[in-house]
Amino acid sequence: MPHGLDHIVHAVRDLDAAADFYARAGFMVGTRNRHPWGTHNRIVQFGNAFIELLEVAEPEKIPQPRQRSFSFGAFNRDFLGAHQGLSMLILGSSNAAADARAFEAAGIGAFDVLDFSREGRRPDGTEVKLAFSLAFAQDAASPDVGFAACQHHFPQNFWNPAFQSHANGAKTMPGVVLVADNPTDHHIFLKAFTGLRDLRSNSLGIRAVTENGDVEIMEYVAFRDRTGVAIEPDRVGMTLNALRIAVADIAAVEALHREGGIASRRQSRGDIRLVVTPELAFGATLIFEVAKPA
Repeated sequence: MPHGLDHIVHAVRDLDAAADFYARAGFMVGTRNRHPWGTHNRIVQFGNAFIELLEVAEPEKIPQPRQRSFSFGAFNRDFLGAHQGLSMLILGSSNAAADARAFEAAGIGAFDVLDFSREGRRPDGTEVKLAFSLAFAQDAASPDVGFAACQHHFPQNFWNPAFQSHANGAKTMPGVVLVADNPTDHHIFLKAFTGLRDLRSNSLGIRAVTENGDVEIMEYVAFRDRTGVAIEPDRVGMTLNALRIAVADIAAVEALHREGGIASRRQSRGDIRLVVTPELAFGATLIFEVAKPA
């Protein structure tokens, strides 16, 4: 089955500083959670997907990669050794084991499923169980981006409207943007990863339109023209550069950013967008756009 967005990993060196930035940008940010392999996270949840702010807090706990074993901690540790930013694109899954088999058959992954669980809390403080299974994929031409499909075993304990009430009016994450010198070099991988037979192609690049958000690969010049952000082509293959965030009122978000000391800027080629640059957003580009009518 085609996969839609589940979440994005935003790898940072100071989790609490990044959480403070997101809070000043108008997001509700969850409390600190801990993984058994040494990474800690804080969650920004939307109606359809979430951002996982991630720090390598206990590097001594990180297992090294082994044959058929993708080390989530090691990948993000190595990513942060070079830069902060968006490190992993995670799609949704209803059956991680089946996805792992499909990825292997397509030649984009030969990894065992990672199963793990942790305790979570509802807004009233009640403890609940959370459990996930991750099926990993790999674009051999793009070593700086991690890919996986995530199955939630207790989704009713994770997704909660109370965690999705953001001061900036953010409702959903309608898409993510990767950048590559030649997007079509990655279309076979993107089709296999998303499970879509057909991708949309235009002058900007290629786009996988899923039932839960778009995955777009743009050329460097197109990304600069759309966002005002110039990406240096200093890495191999695709890089994961931007999140699109749907809000009700651009002017209200702009005012909130001014109050929070965040110098976001308007970009008006076509639809009006508000952009927060990587220099401010810990290596990520955040694109605020007006939510489309349901």
